[in-house]
Amino acid sequence: MSRTDRLRDALRYQALACDDLGSPFMHRLCTLLADRLQPGTPLTDRLFDWPGDLGPREASVPLRLCGALHALRLEERADLAAVYPPHNASDDALWTAVEAALHTEAAFIDRFLNSAPQTNEVRRAGALIAAGHWLHARHPMPFKLSELGASAGLNLMWDHFALEAKGQRLGPADAALTLTPDWEGDLPKAASIEIAERAGVDLNPLDPQRDALRLRAYLWPDQPHRLALTDAAISVAQAPVAKADAIDWLSGRMVAQPGQLHLIYSTIAWQYFPAGKQTEGTQLIELVGAMARPDTPLAWLAMENDGTQPGAVLTLRLWPGDLHVSLGRADFHGRWFRWDAGE
Repeated sequence: MSRTDRLRDALRYQALACDDLGSPFMHRLCTLLADRLQPGTPLTDRLFDWPGDLGPREASVPLRLCGALHALRLEERADLAAVYPPHNASDDALWTAVEAALHTEAAFIDRFLNSAPQTNEVRRAGALIAAGHWLHARHPMPFKLSELGASAGLNLMWDHFALEAKGQRLGPADAALTLTPDWEGDLPKAASIEIAERAGVDLNPLDPQRDALRLRAYLWPDQPHRLALTDAAISVAQAPVAKADAIDWLSGRMVAQPGQLHLIYSTIAWQYFPAGKQTEGTQLIELVGAMARPDTPLAWLAMENDGTQPGAVLTLRLWPGDLHVSLGRADFHGRWFRWDAGE
C-alpha cells in the first residue's frame, strides 16, 4: 500500500466510525481530509509518512489531526470558528479554512500530533455508577478504586456523578453532572456509595486543569453536550493519576484493606495494553483474588471492545469465589447501555 493510501484509508475508516458514533461533522471533516489532503509540506509529509498502524487501535493519526484542528477552533485561532459547528459551511469553505490552518498553524499542529488521543469520555461512567451500586448491594462497604488507563482521572470521580434512567436515579442529589443514556434492563438498587481511596495510572496522564484544552479538543465539535459534561467533570476532578505502566503500578496497590472493596477497572483501555502485560495483569488479579475474604472483596470491572457488535462488552469478576458476571453491553461513548445483571 502506498504512503498516501495508508493515511487516506485511515481517515476514511475514522470517518465511518465517527458517523456511527453520531458525529456527522467529523465524518465530513475526515472524508475531506482523505480526499483533499496532499503531501508536500513538512507537516503533511509527517502525516503521510507516519510509521506503523495509523488507525484507532494504534497511533490514531486521524484523531490526532482532527483534535489539533478542534483545539485551534476552541482557542478561536485560524479562522475556523465560521466553518465549524454550529455553523454549516459548504465542503469547499470548510476545506479552504482547514487547508489554511495547516499552513498558518503548522507548528502548533505538529506539536499537538505528538500525543495520542485521550478523550476521558465521562459518559462511560454510566457503567461504573451502575456496577458500583450493584457491588454495594453485595458488599456494603467503602470502595478503594484503581483505574487502569485513567488519562486525567475524570472517571475516578464517578461517585460525584449521577445516572438517571427509567425514572430512577443513582448518585448524589448535588451531582456535578447527570448522565441520561438510553437504558435497557433493570437498574441496581440505589445505595450510598463511599470511596475510601481513589487513584489511577496512565502512561501519559493529563492534568484536568492544565491540560483541559487537550481533553476538550478530542471531543467532537458537533457534540457540545460532551463538552459540557467534560467541563463539569473537570470542575470536581481531584484524583491522583500516576505516570507508570499500569500493571507495574497495580502490583503495588494489591494489599487488601479489611472492610474495603477494591474495585479495579478500565474503560476502553485494557485492549491497548501489550498482550504480555494483559497476561501479567490477569495473573496478578487472579492471584490476589484467590486470597480475598468476605471482608476484603476484590472486583475487576471492564468495559472493552470484544470485537462483537454492537458496542463494548461489560464484564465483572468478583472474589471471593471468582464470580463471573456478564453485565451487558454499552455504546463506546456511553450513549446507550444494555444492562442484564439485574438488580
